[in-house]
Amino acid sequence: MVPNLMESTKEYWQKLDTLDAAYKRGEVSIEEVDVKVAQYMTELGQERRFFFRFVRDRFHQLWQEKPDFLVGIGLMFVLTWMWAAVN
Repeated sequence: MVPNLMESTKEYWQKLDTLDAAYKRGEVSIEEVDVKVAQYMTELGQERRFFFRFVRDRFHQLWQEKPDFLVGIGLMFVLTWMWAAVN
C-alpha cells in the first residue's frame, strides 16, 4: 500500500477546520481543542513517518536491485545542474 501523504494532510486540515468551527460556535472548550489538536498532530505525524519510511524502503530496495541505475541518474542530475549553472 502506497501511503497518500497529501490526502492525510488534507484530512488533517479538514478536521482542524471542523474543530475551529465547533469552537467558534461554543460547542467545545479550549481545553478540548488543545487535546484534539494534539491528537490530530500525532495522527498526521504517524502518517508522515510511515510515508518517509515507505520512500526510504523503496529507495533501499531499488539500490539493492539496480545500483548502476541510481548512480546513472545521479550523474545525469549533476551534469545537468553543472550545465545549467555554467549557461
